[in-house]
Amino acid sequence: MKVKSSENASFGKVYTEVFPVLMRVAYHVTYSVDVSEDIVQEAFIRFYEKNMDFPSVDEAKYWLIRVTKNLAINVVKRKSREKAMVEKIKKVPKAPVQDGEDALIDQEKKEMIRTAVESLPEKLKSVLILKEYADLNYKQIGIVLHISESNVKVRVHRARKMLETMLDRGEIHVS
Repeated sequence: MKVKSSENASFGKVYTEVFPVLMRVAYHVTYSVDVSEDIVQEAFIRFYEKNMDFPSVDEAKYWLIRVTKNLAINVVKRKSREKAMVEKIKKVPKAPVQDGEDALIDQEKKEMIRTAVESLPEKLKSVLILKEYADLNYKQIGIVLHISESNVKVRVHRARKMLETMLDRGEIHVS
């Protein structure tokens, strides 16, 4: 049976047959049911939007498994990088403010970060502010900005990387 990914009947048949397999694939990479559901949902969205023709349900299944596996691996890598960044931040010693000089240095650091955030492109700045300062989750930020949750994640990652690069290189100076 030929399968057209954007045709409702074909999509429904593939979804029914392949969903459990994709959940197992995603789960064995991420070890999280919630993350696996998000990954499988994203795989099916891509499947539908690609408007592809497959000679059989099995061919569609193999394509979806590859996409799911790659998405899951990317999520695990991203989580690993985020965890490493958090650990790096945790290792920065927090010395108590002992005198005016320390307070001035802390104030300068805060000013450098604020300046760096302000220098980010608007798309990156807005997601970072909502994530870090408004304590919104990715889904809530997506709703606020009318963008997809995955787009929010990409923008937050890019914003953090740009900030890290700017601060590491000393490109930001307090005026």
